[in-house]
Amino acid sequence: MAPAPISGTQGYAADAERLIDLYENISFAELHADVAHLFPAAPADILDIGAGTGRDAAAFAAMGHRVVAAEPLQEFRLAAQGLHADAAIEWIDNGLPRLERLTDRANAFDVVMLTAVWMHLPPEDREIAMPRLAQLLRAGGVMLFSLRHGPVPAGRRMFDISANETAALAAREGLVEIYRVENRPSAFAAPGVTWTRLALRKPGAAR
Repeated sequence: MAPAPISGTQGYAADAERLIDLYENISFAELHADVAHLFPAAPADILDIGAGTGRDAAAFAAMGHRVVAAEPLQEFRLAAQGLHADAAIEWIDNGLPRLERLTDRANAFDVVMLTAVWMHLPPEDREIAMPRLAQLLRAGGVMLFSLRHGPVPAGRRMFDISANETAALAAREGLVEIYRVENRPSAFAAPGVTWTRLALRKPGAAR
């Protein structure tokens, strides 16, 4: 019997072909312009969780960063490896909340990206995931969230998670909020959908 799909990926496989085209046509530079000042100088170690089609991972690799991309959905991961075959990206079939295949990477990353990912986790999974994420981040490193707010598309599993809750969970792990912007418009012009950008730093001197 095939394993049950990870709940957060529900509804994506059937729509993968359309979504791959959609995601790849969003500009990395425009999408992340507001937090670009938080990216470290290259070469740094970047972890892109829920890397999807590899758009962001490939952009970081092109800047000269060392990139690990974790994506649990096979349809996205295989497409990404084809689309960005020339990019220096380490692909991992793994996802939240436990990221079991990254247990040997404690304090390994300068940036942990969670773009349109956290919304898929129910409360109990967020409680598990935040300590794991904090362990992966180096002292001085930055964790970047995009939090979705608004109607849930049919067939998907999402939760409307506040920036306050996310920052409070992170604070329990010693992370400090350094940036927040709310009510950002949807890159897809989705009616009623807005986003919050949240950045957290792990105290200590960067490498």
